Amino acid sequence: MSTLQRIALLLVIIGAVNWGLIGLFQFDLVAALFGGGEQSGAFARVIYTLVGISGLISLSMLFKPSEEMADRTEPETE
Repeated sequence: MSTLQRIALLLVIIGAVNWGLIGLFQFDLVAALFGGGEQSGAFARVIYTLVGISGLISLSMLFKPSEEMADRTEPETE
């Protein structure tokens, strides 16, 4: 997995946790941390945009064969 894909996956996980908090507790962590509790905060909007782009990048991993996703440094077992 490339560095870009790892960063994208991390941002997707952050977005998923944020959506979980919104769904369970009606608490938007990203907006609370970066936008003063408002979804319209400029930095919060940047974070939301990066999470959305990361979702699109991560979507490409869904269609890659599993052998391409495996780390090349791991020894192969027979």
